[in-house]
Amino acid sequence: MSKKSYSHYPGWIILNKPIGISSAKAVNVVKRFFNVKKAGHAGTLDPLASGVLPIALDEATKTIPYLVDTKKRYKFSVSWGQQTDTDDSEGDIINESNVYPGIDQIENILSSFIGQVTQIPPRYSAIKIKGKRAYSLARENKSFEMPSRTVRVLDLKVTRELKTDLTEFEVYCEKGFYVRSLGRDLAEKLNTFGHIKGLERLEVGPFKLKNSFPLETFDNLVHSAPAGSVEKQFLLPLDSVLDDIPALAISDEEAKMFCHGQTIYKEISNDLIPKGSDVLIKNSEKSIGIAVFLESKLKPKKVFSSII
Repeated sequence: MSKKSYSHYPGWIILNKPIGISSAKAVNVVKRFFNVKKAGHAGTLDPLASGVLPIALDEATKTIPYLVDTKKRYKFSVSWGQQTDTDDSEGDIINESNVYPGIDQIENILSSFIGQVTQIPPRYSAIKIKGKRAYSLARENKSFEMPSRTVRVLDLKVTRELKTDLTEFEVYCEKGFYVRSLGRDLAEKLNTFGHIKGLERLEVGPFKLKNSFPLETFDNLVHSAPAGSVEKQFLLPLDSVLDDIPALAISDEEAKMFCHGQTIYKEISNDLIPKGSDVLIKNSEKSIGIAVFLESKLKPKKVFSSII
């Protein structure tokens, strides 16, 4: 794909990442294509996974933390009878069994995986162990223990049986959750072994798969779109991920002060905006930054400078 020059404004692209490409590479493709200086994604998808990968362009990168902490929904399948060292189909087989659970057996144990649960992340993950990534230690055959963590599952259900040894699920979860660990733990609870064979992310916060763009769509839309309009077909507003924080409009003069990093003094009821809360600052319908509300003052936290 060739580079083109567009009149950029910050926003979010909802990419449907294909299998076989890393999240970082997908971001780089989009970054080069739109010729932007800054781009980043919210929530890594492994190369073997597909689905919703929200990508922030330019000043929208400052809002990534607000999306990383949101809920996510995945569709995945578990292949029964084999455990791999990576807990997915890319790894080497380390345990085998001829036990293949049926849907009734599976549904009987699902409730124990809903709510707050303790989970041990896969050894092949980006979690740091004494300063080194776990996957690096695993590749070096180093001995180490993965620390457990408490995660929250809001919903988990079987969607269909694909084969005797392959079952499809859907899970709705909060941040820090590993689907590969869930596949491994489901199998252990059912007295067998298992690993994730297919994984697709359906939702990240407000962004859904049905509103995403596959990579190959970029070329088609760019060549068919009128000059200057292509961005509007792709981009969602920068503040699309900020619906959960209160918004406050300020005057033009206050906006100038805010964009220069100066504190804005305002009498605001704690009932409307609790002390210590993040606040989306708007001026003339534009989102210009995020402030922290502290005792009748708004202290700039993130300024979307390219908007002003």
